[in-house]
Amino acid sequence: MKTMGVTEAKATFLSLVTEVEKKRGSITLTRNGREVAQLVPAKEKTDPLARYKFGGGHIVGDIDTPVNDPDDWEYD
Repeated sequence: MKTMGVTEAKATFLSLVTEVEKKRGSITLTRNGREVAQLVPAKEKTDPLARYKFGGGHIVGDIDTPVNDPDDWEYD
């Protein structure tokens, strides 16, 4: 974990964000020697269908047959 003062962080903020993003680490920011904040990477969002889209999933069961019996449907 890296530590730096807020004044230095302000001057190099964009490079700090890039570093946190690429290395997936955190940076602790200090003011007058006290820890006041942390710059941490965001949680990666995952697509619930990503495994299926990229070949990691498979379909289980019959996808051609309707779930309900057609006689149970109401028509106007």
